[in-house]
Amino acid sequence: MNTSTINLPKARHLLLRMRFQLLGGLTFAILIPALIRMSFGFGAIFSSNMQVTIVAAFIAHTAGYLLYKRIGNFPGVAATGYILPTFALTYGLVFAAIFFFRFDYSRFQAAASFIQSTLWYFGLSLATRRLNTYRLAIIPGGDVDRLENIPGVSWHRIYSPGTVVEYANGVVADLRADLSDEWERYIADRALSGTPVYHVKQISESLTGRVEIEHLSENTLGSLNPNQAYLKIKQAIDWTSALFVLVAFSPLLLFVAIAVKIDSAGPALFRQKRMGYGGHPYEVYKFRTMKLSDAAADEKEAAITKAGDARITRMGQFLRKSRIDELPQAFNILRGEMSWIGPRPEALVLSKWYEAELPFYRYRHIVRPGITGWAQVNQGHVAAVDDVLEKLHYDFYYIKNFSPWLDVLIVFRTVRTMLTGFGAR
Repeated sequence: MNTSTINLPKARHLLLRMRFQLLGGLTFAILIPALIRMSFGFGAIFSSNMQVTIVAAFIAHTAGYLLYKRIGNFPGVAATGYILPTFALTYGLVFAAIFFFRFDYSRFQAAASFIQSTLWYFGLSLATRRLNTYRLAIIPGGDVDRLENIPGVSWHRIYSPGTVVEYANGVVADLRADLSDEWERYIADRALSGTPVYHVKQISESLTGRVEIEHLSENTLGSLNPNQAYLKIKQAIDWTSALFVLVAFSPLLLFVAIAVKIDSAGPALFRQKRMGYGGHPYEVYKFRTMKLSDAAADEKEAAITKAGDARITRMGQFLRKSRIDELPQAFNILRGEMSWIGPRPEALVLSKWYEAELPFYRYRHIVRPGITGWAQVNQGHVAAVDDVLEKLHYDFYYIKNFSPWLDVLIVFRTVRTMLTGFGAR
């Protein structure tokens, strides 16, 4: 048997280690500003406002780092772009709590800690850009050929069971393929040596952000069940935030309603029956963005919004690109029919069409539909059956990876979408 070796880096670089990144960040962002402050007066470190600020900055920095790392693990994420919003979120929440409870704190220390936290991780990101290449070895057989088309990974094919793989991030194989006894022993040896072994479908999902479903076995259904505890927590957060939005932004909602009425004839709100949580229909509320028209002969065609649709009003174009037309759905959230984040609800006629054409389409109703979601921020608005199948893969990924970390990432991407108008029609 021929023996060869795939030479990969021996060890994880120091700059990539969590201990170095976090301890270095805490030193750079908290200790150094504190030392600078002490240079103007040693007793400053013993003041209560300084101690409160240091503890708060420690909590905010650590939480920001952990959130930043978790978000960076999701597919298609350029983690550098989420450094500033992530630390702005954690520092904002921590110091908002301090302000609410009226604790005295050092504004210099707080601002310096926030700024230097973002600078530290931006610098690390630039320094490690070439060190963090993900390297995977591919075992031939089955459905593995498509993997090499996935970008962002250094793929290495193994041509014989005698190949020695050293220091790879993992080995990928189609575990459902009819592999020879030699390859099966090879996979077992790699697992025993501590090298992670991934099924081709598992690694494809983690790199593309899509769950491709050919058939739903009992095991697949189990793995797609969302976390029930987080479902309850998320519903409480949704309800509270929806109430806040309706109260705080009521002047804006009233202004938009008046503008819609002035722009074109018809009601300010658009109502439509859509398929919702658990497969139960409900009536959705949105600001009207289209001109009123006679009832269409083809109800399905009327429910589809095409690119450059002539029915969209001038005001409607702005509302759709900014996603402000979605705000009245806060009423649906208060009623428990929707969430801020989840699979996009479709009109009843379209939902029935997709259910007839696509296997397992109804399974997406296992979580509440959302105003924004993983499919929306990755794919945008689609209506054709082939595109909806692609969208269904994104929806299943969201359900399978249902977590607060993924929801935070979707929020960040939604803000970017609102600023760029991505996917609007």
